[in-house]
Amino acid sequence: GVPQDSAEAVKWYRLAAEQGNAEAQLQLGGIYYYANGVTRDVAEAAKWFRLAAEQGYAEAQHNLGVSYERGNGVPQDSAEAVKWYRLAAEQGLPQAQNALGVCYYNGEGVPQDYAEAVKWYRLAAEQEY
Repeated sequence: GVPQDSAEAVKWYRLAAEQGNAEAQLQLGGIYYYANGVTRDVAEAAKWFRLAAEQGYAEAQHNLGVSYERGNGVPQDSAEAVKWYRLAAEQGLPQAQNALGVCYYNGEGVPQDYAEAVKWYRLAAEQEY
C-alpha cells in the first residue's frame, strides 16, 4: 500500500527496535548484515541480533551464533557460537539444530561427538530441513 522505500523501512524498524521489539531488532540486524538500504555493517548487525537473542528470539540466537562462528562483527568464537545455536536449537529452530549438529560433527566449540551430531541433524531433518 506504500511505495517501496528502504530508508523509510530502516527508520521504522529502528524506532521499534529501540523500544525493545525483538522482531524489529532481528530485522534491523538483517538489514545491516545484508546492506538493505544501509551500508553493510556486521558489527551493527551483531548488536541488533544480540538484543533480540537476549530476549529469547530463536532466529536472532541463530544469527548471533553464525556471527560468532564466522567472526562477523564479533570476535570469532566457536564455543560462543555453540551457546547461541543451542539456545535456538532447543526452541526447535531447524537451522540452529543443523548448525549445532555441524559443530558436534566437526568438533568446533564442543568435543567431537558423532552421536550428538546425529541427534541434532535428525531433529532438523524431522522438520524437513
